[in-house]
Amino acid sequence: MRKWTIIILFLCSSKFVFGQDIQFSQFYAAPLYLNPAFAGSSELTRVGLNFRNQWPSLDQTFIAYSAYVDHYVSDKNSGIGLMVNGNKQSLTNLSNYEIALAYSYRVQLGESSFLHLGVQGSYVTRSAAFDEVVLSAQLDIDRGVVLPGTGPGLPDDRQRSFGDLHSGMLFYNNKVWFGTSLHHLTQPNISYLEMENDPLSIKYAVHGGVKFDLEPGFINDFFNNTRQERTLSFAFNYKRQGLYDQLDFGSELYFEPLILGLWYRGMPTRIGLPNNEALITMLGFSLQNGIDVGYSYDFTLSNLGWRNSGGAHEISFRYSFVDQLLDKGKVKRLPTFKY
Repeated sequence: MRKWTIIILFLCSSKFVFGQDIQFSQFYAAPLYLNPAFAGSSELTRVGLNFRNQWPSLDQTFIAYSAYVDHYVSDKNSGIGLMVNGNKQSLTNLSNYEIALAYSYRVQLGESSFLHLGVQGSYVTRSAAFDEVVLSAQLDIDRGVVLPGTGPGLPDDRQRSFGDLHSGMLFYNNKVWFGTSLHHLTQPNISYLEMENDPLSIKYAVHGGVKFDLEPGFINDFFNNTRQERTLSFAFNYKRQGLYDQLDFGSELYFEPLILGLWYRGMPTRIGLPNNEALITMLGFSLQNGIDVGYSYDFTLSNLGWRNSGGAHEISFRYSFVDQLLDKGKVKRLPTFKY
């Protein structure tokens, strides 16, 4: 009985993933995926990779990954970026692949205040194998078996491709940042049935935060003392798509080169259906040679259960070409989270 309860909870939970966007716990480590206005925002050339394995203890899991490169063109006040995303849901062998181009334009509003306006165009391919779908009518909980047959109306293995459009805005100064983004402005049809129209809902996102400088210290590397940056930041990320919404909020302590993060994901104050999804811990390193590496783990708080699901593992890697900083004083560092 316990086994079938877990399966049903998985099916209900996977409804969101089947029709909606994937999510990364380290969403600032996937900046172009979060908001196209982040393209070129570091004023450096950088490349990054993100990998997420959700619910590894279940037979049916979600794998997601993202890779990007972006560059800032200083004489044009512009940022450009290329991104490749992919994810796979083993329940239906549902796969999504996306390649995207992003552009942002930076406007200086004051001595240390900036506004980025971004746009992104994407080409997406979705495919699924419906012969492995288990419908609720096939579950015989009393006998503990799955009845044969996928039922009428389900198509054979199908593939659908479409174009998409996204936009975003990002404001920041030395202490605070605030951004908004709109994804799937074209609301493409994602139905696998020829005569059906199932538009992908627009995703609305709002994110921001504040950074506090702590008393600096020094690192002794046996030759000299290097000034150590120490900061404490608080941030949030709210997103809504269709009938579903989600809020992430947490803090990040940067004790150069060590980064510690703690996040909560959920909507505990929702009336009628509280949503407590995960508590997220993060450990990262930000090195002076331009390498940033982060690892996070999601402790599942929902009814699916941490022991049943196995939580979620996430790894991020980023390399910034810091040798471009011929004059570090001219580069306006983003106050945003590193992960």
